[in-house]
Amino acid sequence: MCGIVGYTGNRNAITVLLDGLKALEYRGYDSAGIAYRTCNRIEVVKASGKIVNLEKKLNPNMHSNVGIGHTRWATHGKPNEVNSHPHRMGKFTIVHNGIIENYEVLKKLLVKSGYKFKTETDSEVIAGLLDKLYSEKNDVLKVIVELKKLLIGSYALGIICDDIPDKIYAVRKDSPLIIGVNDDESFIASDVPAILKYTNKYIILNDNEIAEIGRSVNVYNDNLDIVNKEVLTFEGNLEVAEKNGYEHFMLKEIHEQPEVIKNTTAPFLKFGLESLTENMPDFSKYDKIDIIGCGSAYHAGLVGKCLIEKYGNIPVNAFVASEYRYQKIFADEKTLVILISQSGETADTLACLRKVHDMGINTLAIVNVVGSSLAREADKVIYIKAGPEISVATTKAYLAQITILSLMALNIGYNKKLISESKALEIIDSYEKLPNFISEMIDKDYKDIAKSLYDKDNCFYIGRGIDYALSMEGSLKLKEISYIVSCAYAAGELKHGTISLIEDGTNVIAIVTDKNIADKTIGNIKEVKSRGAVISLITTEQIDDNFDVDYKVVMPTLNDFISPMVCAIPLQLISYETAKLRGCDIDKPKNLAKSVTVE
Repeated sequence: MCGIVGYTGNRNAITVLLDGLKALEYRGYDSAGIAYRTCNRIEVVKASGKIVNLEKKLNPNMHSNVGIGHTRWATHGKPNEVNSHPHRMGKFTIVHNGIIENYEVLKKLLVKSGYKFKTETDSEVIAGLLDKLYSEKNDVLKVIVELKKLLIGSYALGIICDDIPDKIYAVRKDSPLIIGVNDDESFIASDVPAILKYTNKYIILNDNEIAEIGRSVNVYNDNLDIVNKEVLTFEGNLEVAEKNGYEHFMLKEIHEQPEVIKNTTAPFLKFGLESLTENMPDFSKYDKIDIIGCGSAYHAGLVGKCLIEKYGNIPVNAFVASEYRYQKIFADEKTLVILISQSGETADTLACLRKVHDMGINTLAIVNVVGSSLAREADKVIYIKAGPEISVATTKAYLAQITILSLMALNIGYNKKLISESKALEIIDSYEKLPNFISEMIDKDYKDIAKSLYDKDNCFYIGRGIDYALSMEGSLKLKEISYIVSCAYAAGELKHGTISLIEDGTNVIAIVTDKNIADKTIGNIKEVKSRGAVISLITTEQIDDNFDVDYKVVMPTLNDFISPMVCAIPLQLISYETAKLRGCDIDKPKNLAKSVTVE
């Protein structure tokens, strides 16, 4: 992990690589480096920390037409300059995303053959293998075919060979990689933003395909037959990946949410109930649903579980992908597995997809990135249309995910005649008003709540039912960008252990939007308040009865289908304002990556 760029063409590759790496900073990293060809040799320059440290080490007068670059999140070996990429051995220089599971065995074989290693990484082993195989075959394409047979694990590779001065080679397995194309120049990258300054045309490299990239691009299969590839056009532009005057990408993306909701819902609401029925999959043949995700995507699944069970009368289970893939799966032809991922490349979620596919179970992907692995491999796909999300902590993608799930609940309930036509039309009308409700919540002031939180070591979130599902996402937002230890609990569980942690000054954020169980949660709030907790309450106008809390955010009283999206806004902004007061790197939290493409 975490970001790859490469360039061959008439421009100065050094400049292109730096631009690409900066565009991928949102993915998170702890070191950076580039390799470029000049004067018939390969120069490798690496630095710990931010890209600016790398930039300071580069000669501004140097020019090159071919190069590869990388931003690294440490997986094998310490986050230092030595272990950073690119890695060079013999005639090969490489950058690598992913994890090679059998690298220790391969390394021992190479050491016996006389190779010496400078780093602790699994990636350096790949460079050694390429060099050894090349000494035997002297054909880079055939060498890469053999390399794939030896590697166990995940990888996206950018490769330069000393003997071939104007080309880059690329191959991937279970880690994303695209090829940018333009007139007389080509690029490789982990993600589209890395190339948008220069081109919006790109090719998706599929698993196990090999690309030979020069002024033109050839893609091969394992038999080294040429594979015809579709050139795609990215619909956005560079402007969507810039802050546009906002202090942070996260704040910009929060403010984009009203427009995102319009884009997300449009295909399903344009012609009322007709669009809702025709533009969503047919769920009628399923009597059970499993929802799979990681992090915020899993939390979206929990919201979906509440709504689909309540209004669709179908049992729904939500699972963390890294657990689901290793457990016994109870599913058959009447089970639908829904897989949620912003990037569509999340390693554990992809592994779950492939596991259930092998079992013959139907799958539906809810993703943001068009043409991503999850989108291509699932039986059906719904795109959330959130646009590029740069901040590591998701906001607009999460909101779009729960919006799609709420529309699914409405679809299922209406088609099963559990929701009347008049009621369904009333709910559809509320989706039309949803962007305005979201804007109203964005405009509220959350600074006082943040001031009560920012200098504390911990915080608790409580709620019941769907409010508990929302609490889990709110808690994650706070911990991942402010580094405050934050935990979410079902409010009814307080007396079963957690209340022992409540003392004078402990911060508790309580969510109470479900009127049916509001009295129970209010009772729990009074319990922690009596023990000295500082209470921040998020509730609705209907429930608000002026009981004793320290801070309060009051939402409009809304139906169950759109209330979760409106409730998510204060949770996002409380976290943002708190992290800002703590001086945290909000868009790039430490140790986190935007797209988790390894286990």
